[in-house]
Amino acid sequence: MKIRPIEEKDNTAVYQLIRAVLKSEHLDIPGTAYFDENLKQLSHFYATHQPADYFVIENEAGEIVGGAGFVPISTGICELQKLYIDQNYRKKGLSKLLMNQVLSAAKKDYQAIYLETHHDLKSALMLYERYGFEQRLAPLPESEHATMDVWMIKNLT
Repeated sequence: MKIRPIEEKDNTAVYQLIRAVLKSEHLDIPGTAYFDENLKQLSHFYATHQPADYFVIENEAGEIVGGAGFVPISTGICELQKLYIDQNYRKKGLSKLLMNQVLSAAKKDYQAIYLETHHDLKSALMLYERYGFEQRLAPLPESEHATMDVWMIKNLT
């Protein structure tokens, strides 16, 4: 497995991966990343919202099997975004690899990292809690995904 920054050539594969995962979780509904207007061109989105980055994981055949990124959301705070792993590659530690990569990169420019998720995504919630994210009572004002109902933040300093 290889972790690397997203490239333009990855846009279609990442778009398909994210939509497939959301659909499998019955979250292919308005107010989720499923309908993000930037989803088809993630490499461009992360390149133009600096400091930010999106990382992909390739399998041995060079296929994208996971991804995660961060982007500024508020002063000193970035948002963990679009952490998705192909269903055939789950429970292999890939989420941890991506989380470590994102947190390491994000702490260079931010004091905290925020995320939004859904209460039905139990595995994701357990991962975030293991990494020290703490639940908030409400989303940040800059929040974009109205369907997400769990908001968490982690200090990076």
